[in-house]
Amino acid sequence: MEQRNKTKRKPFIVMAILSIFIIFVFFLSLNLGYIRMAPLDVIRTLVGSGTEREWLILFDFRLPRMVIALLIGAGLAISGAILQAVAKNDLADPGILGINTGAGFAVVLFIFFFQGSTASLGTLSILIMPMAAFVGAAFAALAIYIIAWKNGVTPVRLILVGIGVNAAFGAALLIFQLKMDPRDFLQATIWLSGSIWGTNWKFVLAVLPWIVILIPYALYKARYLNVLNLGDNVAAGLGLAVEKERRRLLLVAVALAGACVAVGGGIAFLGLVAPHLARRIVGSKHQAMLPTTALIGAFFMLLADMIGRNILSPSEIPVGIVVSAIGAPYFIYLLMKS
Repeated sequence: MEQRNKTKRKPFIVMAILSIFIIFVFFLSLNLGYIRMAPLDVIRTLVGSGTEREWLILFDFRLPRMVIALLIGAGLAISGAILQAVAKNDLADPGILGINTGAGFAVVLFIFFFQGSTASLGTLSILIMPMAAFVGAAFAALAIYIIAWKNGVTPVRLILVGIGVNAAFGAALLIFQLKMDPRDFLQATIWLSGSIWGTNWKFVLAVLPWIVILIPYALYKARYLNVLNLGDNVAAGLGLAVEKERRRLLLVAVALAGACVAVGGGIAFLGLVAPHLARRIVGSKHQAMLPTTALIGAFFMLLADMIGRNILSPSEIPVGIVVSAIGAPYFIYLLMKS
């Protein structure tokens, strides 16, 4: 009985510890940057007693970016967890499968044809970009599913087709980038490498509704993911409409990935690493694994953003490169292990 209580309490303890880590890194990140701020100055500014310069640094530059890092970290992590459960493939990740690249391609097309320049992005355009990214991500996911289908979809075939689709979208992206203005080409290249390019509250508002609606929905569907893990025949025998639920969950994963790519660029491996770590810590039961995954994703993204902003200051390393530096070795480890 005592052992069972410890098992039940473990996810809550883990989530509490992760939340403390996130708060610590969040506050530390507010202090660090090209212009350093003392902890007391940060606290004074947060309560409304700071100077105009300190207010500008925190509320116009650092806070929006950090909030976006938390949102897209949680979103990409949950997207990866859903893809791994639905595809029954531990290597599934929206970045590896080409879903992120499809979303990025759609955003570049939107800017190229409807805006003409990244400098002309208005509030309405920023709010529309996640929808454009969703369309691109959905198209990429559909293409992967159709090409990979051969009397069913095997995990290995899914990964191989996803890598091929990723390469195809990457080539198409490069063609349109070359037709852009040189400044827009540079901006698009940096963004696609995984740069949180939206440093104002408009980008936060663009991605916030998607995260606030879809992550709770994914948590609500956690029990369906548990049943799907038992296999299609067992799930159908338990009364689950397998294909219907699989399509719904895939749409949630694709929508989360698309919205995150729209404001955070092409960030790979986060959706791979976070679910694996959560599964190792709290087990495979999705009621505990999904919220733990979201917290791990948010923590890693916030930490990677802080490292990218400060390690070569005043120059910045795109956060996607920092995440890849952490995630790529883990991906290779998983390939060798499997």
